[in-house]
Parts: sequence; structure tokens; C-alpha cells
Amino acid sequence: MRKGEWQVDRGREKDMKKKITVLTLSAILFALCGSVDAQQTGKVPRIGFLDNSTASGNAVRLEAFRQELSKLGWIEGKNIAIEYRFAEQKRERLPELAADLVRLKVDLIVASGGPTPLAAKKATTTIPIVMTTSPDPVGEGLVASLARPGGNVTGLSGLAPELNTKRLEVLKDAVPKLARVGLLRTPRAGIISDIQTKELRAAAQALKLKLEEIETELDLKGLESAFQTAKQKQVGAIMTTPGNRFFAERKPIVELAVKNRLPASYPDKEFVDEGGLMSYGADSTDLYRRAAVYVDKILKGAKPADLPVQQATKFEFIINLKAAKQIGLTIPVRVLERANQVIR
Repeated sequence: MRKGEWQVDRGREKDMKKKITVLTLSAILFALCGSVDAQQTGKVPRIGFLDNSTASGNAVRLEAFRQELSKLGWIEGKNIAIEYRFAEQKRERLPELAADLVRLKVDLIVASGGPTPLAAKKATTTIPIVMTTSPDPVGEGLVASLARPGGNVTGLSGLAPELNTKRLEVLKDAVPKLARVGLLRTPRAGIISDIQTKELRAAAQALKLKLEEIETELDLKGLESAFQTAKQKQVGAIMTTPGNRFFAERKPIVELAVKNRLPASYPDKEFVDEGGLMSYGADSTDLYRRAAVYVDKILKGAKPADLPVQQATKFEFIINLKAAKQIGLTIPVRVLERANQVIR
């Protein structure tokens, strides 16, 4: 090859390399611009959070939920928005609040326990619903089965009926010569509470205990009246039915139990954190964390129908000996040995 021809071919090769480089860079820049543009114009997912209690009362669980979402890459106010709806202890407001979330076209509804998941399901059959806990999701008609939910609802089951029975057993073991137990429940509590109460009646009969059912409104006046009734009925201890509504009022309930020198067994450790005597139940904050995992999966494309309903796996039995001392109760050693935690 002549020198002139070699130089021409060399020049053409350089020109071709430049063109390839320019085209490659252009393609990369186009892809980056497209990605940035998609992020800027992309829709931020909106979660609806539906609860039958109060924002302050359920704050500790909500914080656990948000923290877990953050670990999974979903940060409120940044790449996810949460619409909160609280019934403020008025369960009759739930259908209206659920309908409001549906009108907002949220991408997903997180429904706390009690009647909340049912209210959400009645409001929509298409928007995915994640329940933080349900005592009997199959019996309530929320899902077809735990393994295959089959509809737009999935989430967690808290095993409340079984735990209520255990809580009553523990209370009898902890309080010598216990004969009567006062059960605080709300009027118009609904089918879920009725199922739990039915289970407790049977358990009380088996344990040779008299179960005094005391209806109460969940304000200070109502609770004070309920404790007066408990004293009049000469109960030796009290329990509350599980659920967010009692959970939200745990502080005044614990204070009234101490004031009336009544031993009490609660469904959540947060009652003990407020100075309560003892708690036996599922770790509710763990259930909220696990609900966040389901939210993450659904936002990434999973369908509720394909996500099995999971049951509670973490259970805690906590005893507060400081509270026992306040009311003059000596808890047997055999009961203390069964506790996961003893506060001295």
C-alpha cells in the first residue's frame, strides 16, 4: 500500500472512531436524560393508612411501620406519600374514611386491626389492602384462605382469640384465689369482639372463673365509670379486649387499675411501658414492621392474592414487679419463671 493511500485509510478510521464515540455518548446522555425525566414526571406512590383509634394513641406502632419502610427504601415525603385517616374512637366513621381513601385513588391501603380491614374491603375490591392484624381473616370473610388470600387483601393475623385464653390463664396463675375477672369491652364492638368474648367465656368456665363483662366508652368519664362497676361487682382482676381503641387509651386504663388496686393482664407490652402489671400477647410493633414488608412487595408489583397471610410469630410475656408492689400483689415464683421479661 502506498503511503498516501495508508494516510487516507488512517484518516477514515479516525473519523469513524470519532463518530462511534459521539454516537455512544449521545446514546448515554439520551438514556440519562430519559431516566431523570422519568423520575421527575414519575408518580410518587400514595399509601392510605386507615385506623379506628387516634394518631397519638397509635404513634409507637406507626413509627415502627415507617422505620421499616425507610429500611426498604421508601421514605415518606421523598419517594412515597401517606394519607392518614383516623376514626378517633368512632368506628362508625370507618366506612366514610375508607371511601375517602378510595376517592383519592391511593395505590394501597394499610388497615389496622379490628373492624378496619373489613371497612376497607367494603370500600374497594381493586385497591390492594394490607392488614396489620386480624384475629380471624378467613372467618371475617377478608380472605379465602391464609395460604391463598385470593382477593385484594393480605397481611398479618394476630391470633387474638387464642392469646386471650392464654392471658386469662396467666392472670389466674398470677393472682392467688382469683374468682371474678372484669372484662372491659366497648359497646357495639362488632363481630370480631363478639368472637373473642365467646372464646373468653368458654375459657373462664373451664378455669372456674366468673367473667364479668363491663361495657365502657373510651373516654376518661367512661373508663372511670367502668372501674367503679368493676369494684361494685367485686372483681379480683381486669382484662381488656385487644384492639387499637383500647391500645390508644392504655395510659388512663393503667392509671385507673393502679388507683383501684386491681391486677390487670394486658394484650400489649406498651401497657406495661405505661406502668401496667403484665402483658401477654403478640409483638404488635413486629406486626407493623412485617406489614411494611408487604407494602414494599406490592408496590414492586406483587399481587395481594399471591401473598399468603402470615401469622404472628413473636410473643411476649412481661411482668412488672414495681406495679405488683404498688397494688400489694405477690406474684408466685413459678409465674415469674415463665416470663420473657421481669421488670424489677
